[in-house]
Amino acid sequence: MTSLTTTLRMIKFEHSVFALPFALAGAWLAAGGLPNGLDLWLIVLAAVAARSAGMAFNRISDRTLDATNPRTATRELVTGALSLRFAVLFTAVSSVVFVAAAFALAPLCGWLALPVLVVLLGYSKLKHLSWLCHLGLGVALGLAPAGAWLAVAKSFQSGWDTPLWVGLGVVAWVSGFDLLYAIQDIPHDRREGLYSFPARFGSTVTRIGSMVLYGLAVAAWVIVGQRAALGAFYSLGLLTIAALLGFEHWLLRGGRLERVPLVFFRVNSWVGVLFFVALWLDMAWTGGAANLG
Repeated sequence: MTSLTTTLRMIKFEHSVFALPFALAGAWLAAGGLPNGLDLWLIVLAAVAARSAGMAFNRISDRTLDATNPRTATRELVTGALSLRFAVLFTAVSSVVFVAAAFALAPLCGWLALPVLVVLLGYSKLKHLSWLCHLGLGVALGLAPAGAWLAVAKSFQSGWDTPLWVGLGVVAWVSGFDLLYAIQDIPHDRREGLYSFPARFGSTVTRIGSMVLYGLAVAAWVIVGQRAALGAFYSLGLLTIAALLGFEHWLLRGGRLERVPLVFFRVNSWVGVLFFVALWLDMAWTGGAANLG
């Protein structure tokens, strides 16, 4: 019997903290506070299932390449700890759960979940097409806030563009840290003929590109605060996030690539949590978001 621990390790389940807080932020903005219990449960289920499907398909798609990369050669589909058949079945079940949860939230959400699923599964192939592939991962995660907002609102109402600004920030932030993460694989990507920004432009330009994207992320989230009339708690949260993002680049100064896992798995995991907590505290203090029209 396939180990649950091994399966969760394949999809890096603990990294749900990257996208889930932003989905919750979209739900909170739509509800003006805590959504009703059923909507909240279905949003969490949909978000986790969607990410699980995307990660599992990524492992399936990359299993041959993973075997040629020392950093990824111990992944479950490479070592045989999990079978390809199981991974395909897991992807299919996760995809069905995602779409079913979306339909349970609202028919509109269900139908829109289908093209979203294409994005979630398709980003794995972008590294074979363009060095802009990192934006694909950003878009895959950046759809979560708007999807969760729509799941609560049930239709496009006043303020529908506010979660898009949240999502734009997520796109820039995720793309920025994916650039840093991909620096580790420059020799492998060049040897295998893969497209990646670091393989094309080198580590120095990549770090500059990541800084620019981080700046755009914070700017987008500043606009969210303005549109939702958020105050001191939210502003303090953004300042803390900006400091964390700057700290990441300080940790990597001088080409210290051995710190990339620390940046990716430790420091970055706090960004989404801080964003949601800051937004939640501010909305609880003011009694809900305002001026979303």
